Amino acid sequence: MKNAQELKNIVKERYTKIVTQRKAENSSSCCGATTSSDKVYNIMTDDYSGEKGYVEESDLGLGCGLPTKFAQIRKGDTIIDLGSGAGNDCFIARHETGPEGKVIGIDFTSAMIQKARQNAEKLNFNNVEFREGDIDNMPVNDEIADVIVSNCVLNLVPDKPKVIREIYRVLKPGGHFSISDIVLTGNLPEALKQDVEMYAGCIAGAIQKSDYLNIIAEQEFIHVVIQKEKPIKIPDDILEKFLPPTEINHFNHGGAGIFSITVYGEKPGIKSGKPKIKLAELQNACCTSGSGSC
Repeated sequence: MKNAQELKNIVKERYTKIVTQRKAENSSSCCGATTSSDKVYNIMTDDYSGEKGYVEESDLGLGCGLPTKFAQIRKGDTIIDLGSGAGNDCFIARHETGPEGKVIGIDFTSAMIQKARQNAEKLNFNNVEFREGDIDNMPVNDEIADVIVSNCVLNLVPDKPKVIREIYRVLKPGGHFSISDIVLTGNLPEALKQDVEMYAGCIAGAIQKSDYLNIIAEQEFIHVVIQKEKPIKIPDDILEKFLPPTEINHFNHGGAGIFSITVYGEKPGIKSGKPKIKLAELQNACCTSGSGSC
């Protein structure tokens, strides 16, 4: 596998291309980076169309969850979306925070930033802005965000602990995050782990679920809970490009798993001027939203 900077360059190149692809093409592949499946229409993405604030033009079919649905956003909050793409989660977050709040999307792909800005201008959303930059070195000051969301992006960053440290830095005391991402249980076949398409496709860069949660715990976030979890099945017609039939069978039945999880956590402290979200309130919202794990 490439070094960290080479991986970032590969992801940037692939996502510059992905921004011009159709949603159906992205949804039926691994985050738009692999060939599309003829057997499965939707591999990772959840359906956003019923969410208030949804803007179809901003939905490129690249996510693996609905973090804004679980993010407990309140009127007037300042929200940061990590890996904001064409603005999908930002526009839903804007609906939740209202005109008195603020939404900042961060993405390191120039083409995505340009697309998101065009979408925001068409909608005349003056309290949504998009900044080009790395999410492991965010172009924002300390302690400015009430809420951080992200959808299927941290797996693309080589230094995941650095991103978690950045999240802690930019959250206000008492602020919280809700992040959807890809994690693993068991080991991927070596051919998948070493392939750059699978890295850009949000698979090869994923880490073990236990390691992911440990990184969050080591940063001293509190009230960490998995709000939703779902298995991800890669169709055989995509796996055939990387693995022989015997290895595909072993991978499908060998105990390894790929999962999308949506994780919530809080930075210790009390929000100034706002009541703190109670853990019971969070868990009730999680458990009544469908397939949450509380």
